[in-house]
Amino acid sequence: MSVARVTTLNFKSKEGADQIEETYKANAPSEFPEAEQLLEVRVDDTTLMFVSLYVDNDAMERASAARTKRMDLNKDLIDSVDGKTGEVILNHKN
Repeated sequence: MSVARVTTLNFKSKEGADQIEETYKANAPSEFPEAEQLLEVRVDDTTLMFVSLYVDNDAMERASAARTKRMDLNKDLIDSVDGKTGEVILNHKN
């Protein structure tokens, strides 16, 4: 069963969120090649939510190094991080 990692980042400024929005769109597919699906959601001016789906926990864990690197590079822009993981119960696509 697929697993998901959901990460909500609150940024210190709109400009910081804008910067990460752009770099994630450009780089995430190559940074997280094992992800089955990547979603980036703009919640408000300073909040972005990221949802990554993986085939299993092992694949998600292999992506952790890239996630840590990305977070470390941008730590000065980030005010707070909330992360959750869990099994995907429904993944409906039209």
